[in-house]
Amino acid sequence: MTSKEKNIIDSVIYSYTSDSSVLEEENKMLKETLNKMKDELDRLKQPPLMVCEVLDLINNNAVIRIPNGNQFYVTYDHQLKLTVGESVLCDQKNLNIVKKIDTSKKFNVEKFVIVEKPTIKWESVGGLQHQENEIKEVIELPLKKPELFRKIGITPPKGLLLYGPPGTGKTLLAKAVAASSNSTFIEVVGSELVQKFIGEGAKLVKEIFELARKKAPTIIFIDEIDSLAARRVEVGTSGEREANRTFMQLLAEIDGFKSLDDVKIIGATNRKDILDPAIIRPGRLDRLIEVPTPNKEGRKEIFRIHSQTMCLCKDVDVENLINQMDDFSGAEIKAACTEAGYFAIRESRTEIVKKDFLNAIAKVRKEEELNKGDYLRMFG
Repeated sequence: MTSKEKNIIDSVIYSYTSDSSVLEEENKMLKETLNKMKDELDRLKQPPLMVCEVLDLINNNAVIRIPNGNQFYVTYDHQLKLTVGESVLCDQKNLNIVKKIDTSKKFNVEKFVIVEKPTIKWESVGGLQHQENEIKEVIELPLKKPELFRKIGITPPKGLLLYGPPGTGKTLLAKAVAASSNSTFIEVVGSELVQKFIGEGAKLVKEIFELARKKAPTIIFIDEIDSLAARRVEVGTSGEREANRTFMQLLAEIDGFKSLDDVKIIGATNRKDILDPAIIRPGRLDRLIEVPTPNKEGRKEIFRIHSQTMCLCKDVDVENLINQMDDFSGAEIKAACTEAGYFAIRESRTEIVKKDFLNAIAKVRKEEELNKGDYLRMFG
């Protein structure tokens, strides 16, 4: 055999070996892909399992509650070692308990509320000295000095209601007292508590109070409480009836067998006139605190708080600006300061002049008049 023939044979053998290894590698990858697809297909074929709650254990059987509220008496594998209150996965067809699941320590209610530890100090609240003193008496003092109330022999109020026009500082007061008493602050909007399905809103209210007791000392702040606690009527839609059920659960939690201990409730509303008398009777939110539009001294204090970090020109006459902002709420005064800063930024200045504030006040007043006009057109 010549060397040329040998080279040709070697080349053919190498080519065959190389092609064979490539084919083997491709075959291996295809098998892996096929196995993954089979696993995925098997997973998709599995029937969904239902999350249920164990209500009771009777004669080696379990009473479970399915999501729609119905209860069933079922058998189960005792190796699972169930306890009352646990969550389990059940087969939807026969309601066989498949396994236990850890619903974790998180409350579902945390999806609907804001839980925080506020850092707002009383120095950041301006023009509300009288309201500040009252809220300290009702909320802060019982949390900080409970022994004082025991010695006197009285029970402090469970909560209070802040009412007044929008933007006057109701939320600010609630956050400030939570910070000063080092309490957990749970903020929830009243309309969020009214749910679509029967019983869900009441369950949500119950979970809010469970969460509050767990994180005590706690302040539950219910904003727009009028959307939940409006005066009840005899006949109404199914939605109104569900709102009433949720409202009654709120009353039951405030008055219930479980003590509120270090849990205080603060409600806030712009419409005190439509509230149901049951929520503001003695023993519930019995301290009513009006948070009005600030007077001249209040406006001056609020303006000082919001302008203290601003670079003001010498031509800015604060006294004149305060007079120009007659009938402004705290939120509108803050908005005027922000807008004045924007007028300076647009002209690439770092110093805010008198003209900036006058333009800002005019802009905020115009927007407020437009909003009032829209409100009157909508609601008459």
